[in-house]
Amino acid sequence: MQSSLFRPLVLGEISLRNRIALPALTRCRSAQPGNIPNDMMREYYVQRSSAGFMVTEGTQIEPRGQGYAWTPGIYSAEQIAGWQKVIQAVSAQGGTLFCQLWHVGRVSHRALQPQQQAPIAPSAIAATNVRVFIETAPGEGELVAPSEPRALETEEISQLVELYRQAAVNAKQAGFEGIELHAANGYLINQFLSAHTNLRTDQYGGSLANRLRFLKEVVAAVSTVFDSRRVGVRFSPLFSTTEEDRVYLGLVEPDPAETYLTAAKMLDEMKIGYLSIAEADWDNSPGLPESFRTALRKTFTSVIMVAGRYDQAKAQHVLSQGWADLVGFGRTFIANPDLPERLQRGLALNSVELSSLYGGTARGYTDYPTIDG
Repeated sequence: MQSSLFRPLVLGEISLRNRIALPALTRCRSAQPGNIPNDMMREYYVQRSSAGFMVTEGTQIEPRGQGYAWTPGIYSAEQIAGWQKVIQAVSAQGGTLFCQLWHVGRVSHRALQPQQQAPIAPSAIAATNVRVFIETAPGEGELVAPSEPRALETEEISQLVELYRQAAVNAKQAGFEGIELHAANGYLINQFLSAHTNLRTDQYGGSLANRLRFLKEVVAAVSTVFDSRRVGVRFSPLFSTTEEDRVYLGLVEPDPAETYLTAAKMLDEMKIGYLSIAEADWDNSPGLPESFRTALRKTFTSVIMVAGRYDQAKAQHVLSQGWADLVGFGRTFIANPDLPERLQRGLALNSVELSSLYGGTARGYTDYPTIDG
């Protein structure tokens, strides 16, 4: 019997060849100056185009949206042209690639901001237990604590919604088949969603419905550019009772199930194409409760994608239980550009080189060996 990992899947109106996905993975290899997608990035995605589905690394929608040196953008003509080359090459291989639209909000540093201004956020609360990466010299950088952000004025929020819409326009111009909104891992949309980082007293803060308003407006805006079935949203629900995990970016909600099931219901009603669930992937991290997985499946009726330290057996299990439809393989896919074939044939896997994950040259990026050498 064929493993369900290798069965086709329909995402909206897009036919996917298998259920193995390359999730968004920050690699910090864009050309400078300008954070422009380059030929090395094109080769990287082409090498992995046998995946059923791929999402780009986080791609900032504006200069203020950057939290790490050398990450690509989708707001300039040069960036759009760079992504066009990537898309053309991936499409020639039959691959499907969505663009992850990213704004880091408070998870940034003045050194990365225009005119070294303070990062923006729903509320003026600094991010903790996280580091951002700034360039200290050409090709060199260091990890530093984020700068304290300033709170957005109410009238600025509609401007941000428009920036997301324009980024979707740019992604469509570049040739992407769809987009994913990064609403996970403590970045801007997640900051609006979280009761810990959103202390606003206007219509964007307070109740859960108000904290979901920014996401709702962004989804509505980008759905005027792409059909909503070509829009995905990424969440990172965290369930934990340990103090170490509770302080993760300050974003463990008092009731994670209520927060994310309410959000999923809203997005299901908006008829988006998929939800991407980024599960905690550090040592001894809490897993998703089965009760939450089951409730999410009942609440959200379109495609669910999961990622976070999945191997083939774990992937097969969540698919067989019906908890997910797509499974993302992160570092495993980094080290094995031909991962679908390796999994299908039961072949050995390359190990990932941790020292070359972020920034650098082709080493640890496009030089991992395939089955054919």
